[in-house]
Amino acid sequence: MTRYAIRRILWLLVVLLVVSFITFSLMHLVPGGPWDREKQLAPQVIEALNRKYGLDKPFFVQYGNFLLGLLHGDLGISYSYQDRGVTQILMQGLPITATLGITAFIIAILIGISLGMAAALKQNSWIDYLSVLFSTIFASIPGFVLAIILMVVFSVILHWLPTGGWGSVSQIIMPAFALAALPAAFIARITRASTLEVMHQDYVRTARSKGLLERVVLIRHILRNSLIPVVTIAGPEFANLVTGSVIVETIFSIPGIGRLFVQGIFARDYGLIMGSVLFYAFVIAIANLVVDILYGMIDPRIRYD
Repeated sequence: MTRYAIRRILWLLVVLLVVSFITFSLMHLVPGGPWDREKQLAPQVIEALNRKYGLDKPFFVQYGNFLLGLLHGDLGISYSYQDRGVTQILMQGLPITATLGITAFIIAILIGISLGMAAALKQNSWIDYLSVLFSTIFASIPGFVLAIILMVVFSVILHWLPTGGWGSVSQIIMPAFALAALPAAFIARITRASTLEVMHQDYVRTARSKGLLERVVLIRHILRNSLIPVVTIAGPEFANLVTGSVIVETIFSIPGIGRLFVQGIFARDYGLIMGSVLFYAFVIAIANLVVDILYGMIDPRIRYD
């Protein structure tokens, strides 16, 4: 397992290198630049700014300078926030994005697994029908649409929750549920299908025939084996929740990395875009690595030798 993890981490470095090159190339291929403003700057000013920030150098020289700075933990400077570096800006938004993503992930796991297990154990009952209805509805509604609906209902009509911002528990409720609804629906459907399949396996019938308590059969034999497909989607969903809050953060005016990423795109802020993309790629790669390791912990038959 240790050797496998080391190999995956080494491949992670290769993935980040490829992602950085593709992103860096696309940024320089897109028309426009960081100095495009509503009020056009003088050509002499643009030339001086390009020379100051090294944008007048050839493409591979600029990319090499970026990699050199990255080796020292420096993502460069932001053209939008020229008084701060990209690393400092991302570190300020990271706790907010991480808190929102982890909260949404916990909500999705709790709701999804609970509904899926209840639906499977009470198949063809009102609980099962309610779970299927929940999964169908929320699997069909995009997160940003649900965010607007929640804002209209709970902020505009009922005046229960603030429309946006960050800093209090009430300000995290709507964006967290807006992010958690879609993955919760998928997890509920996967959990239900997996649990129903496991419940009809021979080893479950054997465990019951031995006279084991239903609680023991449920936890030790059904739940553990039905979680493998759930873990398969839980890792990518965690990465999606942490990295996929771009639109939701913008709607609720949350000062996280997602909102900074959107601002960086509109401002052609190369440093901010590169930092955000590399952060997202890193989170997704780590989530996939954790999922693969959890396979071996949940199912002893899985080996990575």
